[in-house]
Amino acid sequence: MTDHDILLAEQGYKTSHTAVRKARRFALQGLYEWLTTDYRLNKIDRALAGGNEPHAIVARTRADNAMHTVHLGYYHEMMRRIPELVDELIADISSHLDRDFGSLDTVEQAILLIGAYELKHSLHIPYKVVLDEAMQLNTHFGATDAHKLINAVLDKYAKQARSLEVNANKGKSSALADTQ
Repeated sequence: MTDHDILLAEQGYKTSHTAVRKARRFALQGLYEWLTTDYRLNKIDRALAGGNEPHAIVARTRADNAMHTVHLGYYHEMMRRIPELVDELIADISSHLDRDFGSLDTVEQAILLIGAYELKHSLHIPYKVVLDEAMQLNTHFGATDAHKLINAVLDKYAKQARSLEVNANKGKSSALADTQ
């Protein structure tokens, strides 16, 4: 059992699919806030950053919301790890974009960061679930046509980050088609 497994299985955390989905939604909102404030200001001038760090957003979110049905372990993990890995994740995503990551809508940026993080670091979640959850986040928070970009980018990134899983799934699909 890894440290990650222990974190996800900690007592008191809701671990259902719905609780994880709610964790993603709160993480999307928190990352959106961070991307529009502390992260953006830090990119302009380091002296401007501070005061709206991810841990402050998490504390405020937990104080202002009833989060008893949220997978708090996963929410905390995403709000800690995605900002820590943001430059790496943006580099990974950018290789599959036809424009600069910074020119994307902030909601699209946050959804792509969550999706890229899950594809690369949450291997216990099947890649098709990651793609579906990204589409669900976009349906709830994003622009009408943003799903096309998000799906295309994450699908390409999944082929890179989860090549064995994607190829195994293609094999299953081919075998199923052959039997019909």
